Amino acid sequence: MRDTNVEGLLVMVHGRVVLERYGADLTANERWTSWSVAKSITSTLVGAAIQDGFIHSIEDPVTRYLPELSGSAYDAVTLRQLLTMTSGVRWSEDYRDPHSDVNQFAHLSEHSGHSVLGYMAGLKREAQPGTRFVYKTGETDLIGLLVSRATHKGLADYLSEKIWSHAGMARDAVWALDASGSELSGCCLSMTLEDYARFGLFFMDGGHAGGQQVLPANWVSEATHWAVRGDTANLGYGFQWWVGEDRTYQALGIFGQAMYFDPRHELLVVVLGSWPSASDKGRFAERQAFFEAVSKAVSSAPPG
Repeated sequence: MRDTNVEGLLVMVHGRVVLERYGADLTANERWTSWSVAKSITSTLVGAAIQDGFIHSIEDPVTRYLPELSGSAYDAVTLRQLLTMTSGVRWSEDYRDPHSDVNQFAHLSEHSGHSVLGYMAGLKREAQPGTRFVYKTGETDLIGLLVSRATHKGLADYLSEKIWSHAGMARDAVWALDASGSELSGCCLSMTLEDYARFGLFFMDGGHAGGQQVLPANWVSEATHWAVRGDTANLGYGFQWWVGEDRTYQALGIFGQAMYFDPRHELLVVVLGSWPSASDKGRFAERQAFFEAVSKAVSSAPPG
């Protein structure tokens, strides 16, 4: 925890907490921001909206729900291609470059009342939809807006209605808003360490909460299927989830946030961090080694 700037660490096996630790800057009752771990939660709300009948199919064109994108590079792009970040639209996610799309988009979201749809509609296409993975935070914001449009509800309200109020969460979560009052669905959902784990259990259990089937029966397996090779380590990408070759999958956020799932052993690991920079190859590699070591230890442990 010291070497990799970990502030919260929780390990669950077969639904039982086997390890829970806190660093100097986090307690059990305090929230910690998710950064891009929120992407995996936003995509899960797509599944809920399909289950509720608000979204017909992930094969629908994005413009069916966001007609303002008609005539842009998002013409003929499907919701599936947004979920897998294979829209073919040009985008730069360089956090160090103030002129990159992610930073220009963030500035617009935080300091302007202009619609983020306007920024996304102005982007250019660089590849055929479905052929190339490019990580784009802006597209997860489109997904969140699409869910809100389809459900006629704010994203936080829909999350509360479908999951938070039924999955045993101990505390309210907080979702940051952009300048127009919409949730920043590509990031910035804050919750306690234990509630991250409760969401993880809900997801690993196939989307059951409060006696209800919140997600389509096949959603979890499809969402965590390797759809395309990603640009991080040796991981693939599903519906806003990073997928390993060994059937493990992860939700990842900058500055050291992660949820790691190994469904073979009903293993869930949540790590909340305070890395000094957005990304860090050394700390990332050490954390991956930790995940693999925990998974190996669980697989070799005696029953019970």
